[in-house]
Amino acid sequence: MQRHSKLCVSGPPVVSRVQGWTELPDDLLHSIFSRLGSFRDLLAFAATCPSWRAAFSSHPSKSTLCTLFPPLLIQPNVLAHVSHPLSNNGHRNLRTCKVIDPANQNTTLYCQIDEETLQTMRCAGPSYGQLIFCKRGCCLVVDPFTGAQVSPPRLPFSDDYEKLTCSRITLRLALAEYYYSAILTAPLASSNSHLLFRTCGALFAWPVGSDSWSEVRCTGVHMEQIVEFNGQFIVMDIRQRIYILELAPQLGLQEIMTINLPPDLADDTDGSFKTSWLVVCGDMLLMVVQVITSLEYTDDPTMVSTLHRLDMSTEPAKWVAMEKLDDWAVFIGEDLRSTPFSCRTPERWGGRSKCLYYADNSPPWSVHGLGNERGPSDDPDLRYYTRSWCNKMQPLWVYPSMFYSVAQ
Repeated sequence: MQRHSKLCVSGPPVVSRVQGWTELPDDLLHSIFSRLGSFRDLLAFAATCPSWRAAFSSHPSKSTLCTLFPPLLIQPNVLAHVSHPLSNNGHRNLRTCKVIDPANQNTTLYCQIDEETLQTMRCAGPSYGQLIFCKRGCCLVVDPFTGAQVSPPRLPFSDDYEKLTCSRITLRLALAEYYYSAILTAPLASSNSHLLFRTCGALFAWPVGSDSWSEVRCTGVHMEQIVEFNGQFIVMDIRQRIYILELAPQLGLQEIMTINLPPDLADDTDGSFKTSWLVVCGDMLLMVVQVITSLEYTDDPTMVSTLHRLDMSTEPAKWVAMEKLDDWAVFIGEDLRSTPFSCRTPERWGGRSKCLYYADNSPPWSVHGLGNERGPSDDPDLRYYTRSWCNKMQPLWVYPSMFYSVAQ
């Protein structure tokens, strides 16, 4: 008897209801972010529909997201020519400033900043997409892209004088204010956001939305920079000493003991001009040291920018020299109060790694090698860059506040 084989044919697969574009899961949408090529693409993504914008706001690691895109360049001294600028409702005289996206330079971008603010107040620094201005104890936090403003309470120090305890001299407030800087600890909408304001001899903290400041006097510590690193705030003073800033239970500084300084800073007798600042690249806290040889010693001064990583795996910590930055690029402005940013794998948007992008007016930036990396330009006018304390707002890099938006 011939046995008949049984042919099993499965039925049609069970297919769930096809989801529309607005119903895609957040995990899938988050995976798309890293494949976008520019801020314009990201803006279009967030503007597609409310659910996509919500997915963007709920991205689990905004700090990582920022390193995938270059920051935008605001040029306050270059007016943007736009056919239909935003209305100011007749209340303020707004300056329409040119904004450039390095990943998409042909796109017309701009922001608007109150003319009186630019003319009468000093920019104490950008932070979380906001620009922080100050004048004689009055602060103003401005979003240059939305126009939103926040006015903290007046800083609790004298109108007439501010003592510089580290140098044991007294300067008029107008001159001392030249060296002030500020930073936010979180986006303005965050429940734990503080505005940190650094003067020559003290540090003030304002819990956003409250009616008062807290203060810590910093005798002998002239703070120059505050950066956020691995969930902590790191302070560097004028002598390149490093501290952890503690916000709770009370405001205070705890020094991170180090056994050495970068070699370029250890010798201050060679007559060269030296500037240093901190920058965060992923899980690395770096110090960039810029050294320009003195004109007293040569008619053709040279400039190098050396890299040093803070190794905190030992006690005390130590600075370790780095020859190159691998696949990172660094973005800085002339003003020492402008926040240094870093971007990973800049080649994905047409940039160059192992280099530093210096904000300017014309050309909008220059590119310089870091460590032993040679800069791409042989133009003698682009061989050097300088950093200093500036009286008026200078070109600076910024990530718009939407990069730090808080999911509701």
